[in-house]
Amino acid sequence: MLELFLYAFVAFVVILDPPGTAAIFLGMTPRDTPARRRAQALKASWIAALVLVVFGIAGEFLLRAMGIGLPAFQVAGGILLFLLAADMVMVRHSGLRATERERAEAEASDHDISVFPLAIPLIAGPGAMTTVVLLRGRAGDDPAALAAVFGALALGLAVTLAAMLVATPLMRLLGQTGADVLSRVLGVVLAALAAQIALDGVRGFFAG
Repeated sequence: MLELFLYAFVAFVVILDPPGTAAIFLGMTPRDTPARRRAQALKASWIAALVLVVFGIAGEFLLRAMGIGLPAFQVAGGILLFLLAADMVMVRHSGLRATERERAEAEASDHDISVFPLAIPLIAGPGAMTTVVLLRGRAGDDPAALAAVFGALALGLAVTLAAMLVATPLMRLLGQTGADVLSRVLGVVLAALAAQIALDGVRGFFAG
């Protein structure tokens, strides 16, 4: 189970991209006090955790109800994650997370951004939802494997929350260039994970 936990943890950290999320979070809250930033980061993390856990539990049942097999979802999910990886490597935004317009509106607004666009779709976006469903399917009905997957999700979200809570000193330390470099490295790792997931889906299809 340790191997599955480590695999899932790496996958979630790469998908959630804590340094990149922290940089975006800081950019969306330029006029907020540290206390308000902290409150929004905590609220967004709890909401994202709830969404991802519910999606992880119910996602496979939904797929079955729609007649979609796990191999097909693995191939589609691998392609989606690869597109997200390309965004991270190229440091561009295709809208798979928060769009440029949503970020601009959040930066210009004094409203609470914890639900939208911070929790959804920045943290609990299509990539994270796809990953949690795929890992849930990989765990099967083994309680220990399920605990490993959801434990890894909790730890990944905790790392993301920690990055948001220390966003100001973190960005001062990394700088924009450092954040971009780290995001590119995580993007390359995500591309490899995406390719493996898609290949597993193709293998599962032909084996079935």
